[in-house]
Amino acid sequence: MLASISYPPIPIFELGPLRLSLHGLMAGVGFVVGATLMVREARRRGFDEEKIMSVLSWALIASLLGARYFTVPAHLDEGWVEALKPFGTFSIMGGFAGGIIVGGWRMRRLGIDVAAHMDMASFGLAIGTVVGRVGDMFIVEHLGSPTSLFFGYAVKPGYDLAPQHNGLECGASEAVDGICGVYHHVAMYDMFGAAVLLGLLYLVARRWSQIRYGVLVFVWAAWYGLQRFLLDSLRNTGFAEGADATAGPFTWNQWTGLVAGVLAMVAVGWIALRKVTPVVSREEDVARGAVSPVAVG
Repeated sequence: MLASISYPPIPIFELGPLRLSLHGLMAGVGFVVGATLMVREARRRGFDEEKIMSVLSWALIASLLGARYFTVPAHLDEGWVEALKPFGTFSIMGGFAGGIIVGGWRMRRLGIDVAAHMDMASFGLAIGTVVGRVGDMFIVEHLGSPTSLFFGYAVKPGYDLAPQHNGLECGASEAVDGICGVYHHVAMYDMFGAAVLLGLLYLVARRWSQIRYGVLVFVWAAWYGLQRFLLDSLRNTGFAEGADATAGPFTWNQWTGLVAGVLAMVAVGWIALRKVTPVVSREEDVARGAVSPVAVG
C-alpha cells in the first residue's frame, strides 16, 4: 500500500489568555488575497476601486460576525450563553453568508451594479478559500473518518493536532506500525476543490462568449455549496471534540451547502435559459458604471 500523507502539525500558540493559530492568520490572509483579486478584476474592467474598497470593508466585518453567529442555531442545545459567546465556534459558510449579504447591501447603497461586482467577487471567494485552508493544513484541523486511501493523513505518536482532534492523538505504545490512525484530510480536499473551482471560474469567464451577468457568482455558490455538502459528510464522525451539530441526517453546514448549491444551480439555469440579464460586454460594463476607454484617454 502507498504511504499516507503525514507531517507534524504546527501547534496553537498560547500567550497568557490568548490562543494564536495559523488557522486564523491564514483566514485573514485569504481575505486580503481574495479582495486583491477582486480589485484587480475590477481595475481590468474599469470599475470604481474606491467604492469596491468600501464594500470590502463592510464585508470584512460582516464575514467575521457571520462566521461566528451563523453557528448559533447549531449550539442552542448548549444554552444561549454558550451559543452567543464571542469566542465560540466559527464557520466559513457563515463568513461567506455574512460577507455576501452585507456586501450586496453596501453595493446597493453606493449605487454600483450588484451582479457585475458579485461576479468579480467570485474569484476572490474561491482563492480566499484556497489560502484559508492552508491554515487548516498547518494545524491539521477538520480530519474526517478513518480511511485506507493513500492520500489520507496519518497521525503519528507525539503529533499535537488541533484541539478538536485531541482524541486521535496517541503515544508510541498505542501506535500500530508507528501510526495512531489514518483519516480523511477534509481541509485538504476542500482546498483542492476550491482551486479547481477558481480555474473553472476563469475558464467560464474568459471562454464563454455569451456569459451573462450573475452567472459566475452562482457557479461559485453551486460548486462550493455542493462541495461542502459532500465533504462535510466525512467530518460528521462523532469522534471529534465539538463535532458538528446535526439537524436530522445532516450537519448544519451540510444543509446550508445543499440548499445554497441547489438554489444556485437553479439560478444559473434561469439566467442562461430565460436570458434575464444581458451578455457581459465592454459596452454593458460601461452602462453599469465602468469607465469607458474614451473617458480614460
